[in-house]
Amino acid sequence: MEWEYLQPVTIRFGAGIVKELKNVAESLHCDRGLLVSDPFFMKSGLAEQIVAASDGALVGIYSQVSPNPEVTEVDACAQQIRENNIDFLVALGGGSALDCAKAAGSVCFTEDSIRKYHGTGVPMPQEHLPLVAIPTTAGTGSEVTCVSVLSDKALGKKGPINSNAFYPAIALIDPELTYTLPPYMTASTGIDVLCHAVEGFWSKGHQPICDALALHAAKIVFETLRTAVKEPQNQEARSKMAEASVIAGLAFTLPKTTSSHACSFPLTNLLHIPHGEACGLTLDYFARINADAQDGRIHAFARELGFKDMYDMADAIHQLKVDVGLRTDLKEYNLTDEQVADLVRISRHPNLYNNPVEITDAMLDEMYQSMR
Repeated sequence: MEWEYLQPVTIRFGAGIVKELKNVAESLHCDRGLLVSDPFFMKSGLAEQIVAASDGALVGIYSQVSPNPEVTEVDACAQQIRENNIDFLVALGGGSALDCAKAAGSVCFTEDSIRKYHGTGVPMPQEHLPLVAIPTTAGTGSEVTCVSVLSDKALGKKGPINSNAFYPAIALIDPELTYTLPPYMTASTGIDVLCHAVEGFWSKGHQPICDALALHAAKIVFETLRTAVKEPQNQEARSKMAEASVIAGLAFTLPKTTSSHACSFPLTNLLHIPHGEACGLTLDYFARINADAQDGRIHAFARELGFKDMYDMADAIHQLKVDVGLRTDLKEYNLTDEQVADLVRISRHPNLYNNPVEITDAMLDEMYQSMR
């Protein structure tokens, strides 16, 4: 087995560490930064606190990032970067703000729209502004990945762009920023952590370092997510979930995600189910399909986590979703046969081909039919 491990992001973890943003900017030798966030943090005042913490290093804010960042938002952010001679970016928020900043920080060196690179196979330019990633959720792991997931409503598509230029320079992981995350978002982003860990482990691109990280992150989710959802001010639970999120991000970046993430794109695009919940919706289904693949290593993963086998772990995944209030089916949507066919068709995303077992249209149809 041949493998290579790469992780260029400097990770700094700790309660209150976001207050060190001024020193971080100085270490990058930058002094004209743009904060990329979403309207919620403008209203809550957190964006202004981050600007204040920079002590003048942040000279502007781009705050028009939606929950599923649009290509038009990336283009607008890139234009603001060009017009204001910005020399570094700070992304504050969940995966959406980070994804927008990653893409804008590269495309700003061109006159192109990000559409030129979104799902087209055209490689992104490698020049990129330094990016400081400050996650406010314990879920996406985007602060340590080279992936930007974008939507294009005009063309009806959502999908990732991968580029080594997208790696942030520094990730500031401050668990205190997750304390106010509502229970539903804690659950949705938390199940995404589990998906990242499990999918990274069984991906065709799996490798030993990422395997170990996946095991560490998954263990934390099973032990901690329920507490983080039910006791939002539990500092230990919040800190452990923040740890699990960044570790799971490291676990899947190189192997890439698989079937559950492939299916999440149509579930989000067509039914508007938030990303994390959409990924988790199918994880137990694919756990059963993949259980006997890869010469028993998937069952071994489950046993390391204290389960009898991967079938037992699949049951535990289902119960975890029930316990934290996430969907386990699609009954509320009263799906038509045509809608099911659309879900099957759009699920044939490139990530699906990272799955250790070949997933056929018949398998996808059976899965979606069982959820109706």
